[in-house]
Amino acid sequence: MRELVPLGAVVRVLARPGGDRRALEGVPVEIVEGDLLDRASLARAVRGADTVYHVAADYRLWARNPDDLQRVNVEGTRAMLEAAGEAGVRRIVYTSTVGALGIPGDGSPGTEDTPVSLADMVGPYKTSKFLAERLALELARRGLPVVIVNPSAPIGPWDVKPTPTGQMIVDFMRGRMFATLDTGLNIVHVRDVARGHLLAAERGRVGERYILGNARGNLSLAEIGRLLAEETGRPAPRLRVPYAVAWCGAACTEAVARLTGRPPAVPLTAVRMARKRMYFSPAKAVRELGLPQTDPRQALRDAVRWFAERGYARLAPGAPVAAH
Repeated sequence: MRELVPLGAVVRVLARPGGDRRALEGVPVEIVEGDLLDRASLARAVRGADTVYHVAADYRLWARNPDDLQRVNVEGTRAMLEAAGEAGVRRIVYTSTVGALGIPGDGSPGTEDTPVSLADMVGPYKTSKFLAERLALELARRGLPVVIVNPSAPIGPWDVKPTPTGQMIVDFMRGRMFATLDTGLNIVHVRDVARGHLLAAERGRVGERYILGNARGNLSLAEIGRLLAEETGRPAPRLRVPYAVAWCGAACTEAVARLTGRPPAVPLTAVRMARKRMYFSPAKAVRELGLPQTDPRQALRDAVRWFAERGYARLAPGAPVAAH
């Protein structure tokens, strides 16, 4: 959206009535109110469109009713893609996730072709995204002009809710990240992810998947902590929590969450996912799409600055990044 408008595109956004619209702040877009489960509203939203970017999803690692994720992420995707097809759009870009891809057992970065099955999915979110991606691939085989993008861990400004990755940064800035697990992520600047969507619409091959990540972004949680320490002035975590201890702690907090309905601080799904390092290669997207490769340090720096400026957390005295 923030990349499309400066290019002169007329952008229409599907938004739920009463939903959080802070991410639309300052951007001239047309808003159509509706819901992924309301097919009539989807038809209104895509009518006359040339390109549809289906980026909406229920991105939660814990939900009191896991079926909610299935309805939104799978059935909602089916409804949106079918509505776009019926409207005769030229190109559909479906936003999946690297969580739906395979991870090599030898520790090397995963690619679009790494073998994976439904049994490899951890938790209802990854399961729902895996099934939604399979649905998108099937519709592409039937002739729908769908290109799939698989972002890794986007980091940067405008993470208003924030996402689980953004919340990790906010927690660090608040001094709440005392220890780490032996795991890792592929972090990528959110601006590169946005550009990757536009490039996929322009250059992507129908029925293909493209990892939107960073070749230098495969970092352990401890390495991310050290980089955040440099940007925030906060000390990097020195403790490493054994997996069994983290599992037990998360299981206890989820038991409380089921009683109260309030999300746990650390979902059990997040701990289970941490057993494998989520390292991926964006080589295909770089080669075929021209995906930008912003330094991961810049992604962390921009995220820290944005969260500080918006009052999510304060920087420690003497931090190199100053809010203004």
